[in-house]
Amino acid sequence: MKSYGFIRVAAAVPAVRVADTEANVAEICRMTGEAEAAKASVVVFPELAVTGYTCGDLFSQQALIDAAEAGVRKIIEYTRGKSVTVVTGAPVRFRGRLYNCAIVLKNGNIKGIVPKIWLPDYNEFYEGRWFSSGRDFLSPYTGITGRFLANGKDTVREGWCAEIRYAGFRCNISPNLIFEIGKTSFGIEICEDMWTPVPPSSYLALAGAQIILNPSASNEVLAKHSYRKSLVCQQSARNVCGYVYCSSGFGESTQDLVFGGASLIYENGSVLAENERFSTSPSMTFADIDTERLDTMRQRMNSFASVAPDGTAATAYDRLYSRIPLGNAAETDFGARLYRHIDPHPFVPAGGTSETDERCREIMNIQVTGLASRLAHISCKSAVIGISGGLDSTLALLVTALAFDKLGWDRKRIIGITMPGYGTTDRTHGNAVDLMNALGVTYREISIAAACDRHFADIGHDKNIHDVTYENSQARERTQILMDVANQTGGIVIGTGDLSELALGWATYNGDHMSMYGVNASIPKTLIRHLVKWAAENHFDARPGSTQETKSTRAILLDIIDTPISPELLPADDQGHISQKTEDIVGPYELHDFFLYHLFRSGYSPEKILFLARSAFRGIYDEETIRKWLKTFVRRFFSQQFKRSCLPDGPKVGSVSLSPRGDWRMPSDAKPDQFLKEL
Repeated sequence: MKSYGFIRVAAAVPAVRVADTEANVAEICRMTGEAEAAKASVVVFPELAVTGYTCGDLFSQQALIDAAEAGVRKIIEYTRGKSVTVVTGAPVRFRGRLYNCAIVLKNGNIKGIVPKIWLPDYNEFYEGRWFSSGRDFLSPYTGITGRFLANGKDTVREGWCAEIRYAGFRCNISPNLIFEIGKTSFGIEICEDMWTPVPPSSYLALAGAQIILNPSASNEVLAKHSYRKSLVCQQSARNVCGYVYCSSGFGESTQDLVFGGASLIYENGSVLAENERFSTSPSMTFADIDTERLDTMRQRMNSFASVAPDGTAATAYDRLYSRIPLGNAAETDFGARLYRHIDPHPFVPAGGTSETDERCREIMNIQVTGLASRLAHISCKSAVIGISGGLDSTLALLVTALAFDKLGWDRKRIIGITMPGYGTTDRTHGNAVDLMNALGVTYREISIAAACDRHFADIGHDKNIHDVTYENSQARERTQILMDVANQTGGIVIGTGDLSELALGWATYNGDHMSMYGVNASIPKTLIRHLVKWAAENHFDARPGSTQETKSTRAILLDIIDTPISPELLPADDQGHISQKTEDIVGPYELHDFFLYHLFRSGYSPEKILFLARSAFRGIYDEETIRKWLKTFVRRFFSQQFKRSCLPDGPKVGSVSLSPRGDWRMPSDAKPDQFLKEL
């Protein structure tokens, strides 16, 4: 079974019985069985889960420490023959000191023990009363160094760790351990470690850990959880890593504190899964972390590998950590069930109404500010836009109108030109005229039919042959009109082409492909539809003083949204309706936007994109349909790079952009064979 770069992790919150190690161990074993059945490769339990976190001065009692060690021994035996790696918290005594530790267990063996470094000793927390800090094992503080145990054999390493005999096994004890499962590596920090100015996870990530595990015992007070989530979110984003946080829950002492049992699993700043806190029952939270994506993002982020204090590459941290091999990851059929939401529309703002409104407003502000800055910089007298009655030109006109408002300029200086041709329908023409009137811009209509007839006669082309010459001549004639009117009025042509069209090369070279400033250059088609709808519902209605009497701006925009996407370069059908529908020719834009996002953002192979698309569009498109249009996307993406190599300027809005000046640099002669072979 192929992993596609995923690894399944679990955060387990058991019901706790304080100081009752037998009951706690039994619950840990039971939940480990659940994780094993779900084919998780790692399951994380809370801080001091074997004893309970709130034992207080009982941690000074030999009986509890011995019982904890005996309990760990039982968990070790339970893991024998299982593929899941267990990380659980327990108190560990070493050289006359007690440490708050995470113990890593796999297949009947202890693989390593990680002590907590930063102990809270304020307000209601007094860990320093019972525990020593994991700094004891770091040579800058104490000079303690040790030998690295790999597969039971001593190996000389510079890693700072010591050897311990615990629960009948020899293993390393140190904060500077990184564990390897197959191609995935993880490090551990414990609770308070994450809340410090420079968490240990930052160094673990620089040393190569793709996932950070955090066994925790964090109490609940008003608004603390939102702050906790922000910490996990930011740490996973800053370190470009997966982060599994698991805190103590029901059963911990409520003498002064209440523990809600928070489980959080994040990946690079995005939440993959979280549980419901304050449950009286145990909870198990699963997620599939994409380590392949994390590796790609780290590779692209040069600053990630250049922040070592001495100015050397991040690989300098490698010598500070000992690596513990844990064998292969669990054989998980990710195709049967994926514990991860795959958004079919990754460019479209998600979340509640307020969050969506905020993101749409931000996108429009970036577009508007970029255009306003360019117009002011060149002391532009006008802005010229071709208005077709379609989505792209509509959004460009809305952005331009808002840019003029921002500058305090009269919208009459915006020259909207509708250029009906052989395929223009009454619906799109009517919407184009109505929208320009409603927005109060200068409206002009210039038919291209006579000019194209003359051009066909000049080059000897039969206008009844509806080939690429027939179509592209119309697009270039429209562009010539716009450019010449811009010269005539001291203005610039505002481009309307979008990111999806650039990816597919669905534009006529030196036709609609060209402008003087492309406001939609990094807006994909699925997002354009969403933005126009948002503008219709939140931003635009009939403009005071408008000549529009029968339809409001909102009604016009909503009708444009419902109009089929078309370049309208072929004659209408017998009923006067659009005959040339873009998505019938190149495929659904929602699929192409999905392909583009994952190819660009995550560097996924076509095979993996197909796998994810099957999950995202289950019940909408079958596999063969997705495969067909993915092949089309790959072929067109490679063959049309020459159009992207000479794009006009335009504002970058999102993380995906195909500008040749920095975002996407690809040779026009690259071959797609290797990519198509996977399909």
